[in-house]
Amino acid sequence: MAAVRLGCAQRDGIDTHSVVEGIPTVAEIAESCAELDDPSENQVLVEHGGGIVGYSTIRWWLERDGTWLYLHRGYLLPQHRGQGIGSAMLDWAECRIRRLAQQHGTTRTAVFGANAMSGEQDATTLLLEAGYRRVFSLVELELADLRQLPDSKPLPADVRVGAVDPSTYRTAWKTVVDSYADAAFTERWTFESFLATADPTCWRAAWVGSHMAGVALCSIRRHDPTVGEVEELSVRTESRRLGLGRTLLLDGLRCLREHGARTARLYTGTANPHRSYDLYESVGFRRQNEYVRYRKSIAERPHRGVPKE
Repeated sequence: MAAVRLGCAQRDGIDTHSVVEGIPTVAEIAESCAELDDPSENQVLVEHGGGIVGYSTIRWWLERDGTWLYLHRGYLLPQHRGQGIGSAMLDWAECRIRRLAQQHGTTRTAVFGANAMSGEQDATTLLLEAGYRRVFSLVELELADLRQLPDSKPLPADVRVGAVDPSTYRTAWKTVVDSYADAAFTERWTFESFLATADPTCWRAAWVGSHMAGVALCSIRRHDPTVGEVEELSVRTESRRLGLGRTLLLDGLRCLREHGARTARLYTGTANPHRSYDLYESVGFRRQNEYVRYRKSIAERPHRGVPKE
């Protein structure tokens, strides 16, 4: 499976250093498979000549507006494309998702979801021809050299910035969740999920008086400690335009640098209304990739694909 991903990289223009979807190691593939709900049923391998040439996986989650998103993702070596195999993989995923939605009792609120990076033209064409429509995209940005960071600007006297400790975890989580209150297509993020992946080493928060006004949740990439990631940067509505976002971002980036990171990555939605691109570019981030989410109603007719002989 790792060899399949590597074999797709050149044709699909995959960014090897991406924090959204790069080229996973065998260990990362194993971890991802272990996280699947019933891997034997929700993952399929494509074999040819005794070897694996492709695979598909299915995951699902509940979004804030009550939509159940069933996401399928397929990978197929370029030399095996154009023979109907990709269509057959898509057909398997849609049939399996329909059964899952029936079992879960979510058919009325369920949708098919699929991802494709902007360079994955084969996958994009397949999805569009099968009736999927583009609903949003994420843009990934990189700061290539953490040694060259601009200075922070002075903050109002009643603002302080510091570390996030366990006693403020719930407040930090709520700050992030509240920032997505009006955002479409976002997964419900429970406090338990927040705790399960908590790594506060480079988490920073800003307080206005006694109230937490914003957070920057930064982390070192586990499989590549030279890369840092800004996982979340959120400032409450009433505290925006004070310079908190820039200060939190720079403070988090300095912490990443102190812990061995040489570069940093982050991603943000293209429809972000808060001009976050301006902020990220002002400290040195530059656009790298775009990842597109496609959807289709589960009520539409199944896509039928049969491999050619």
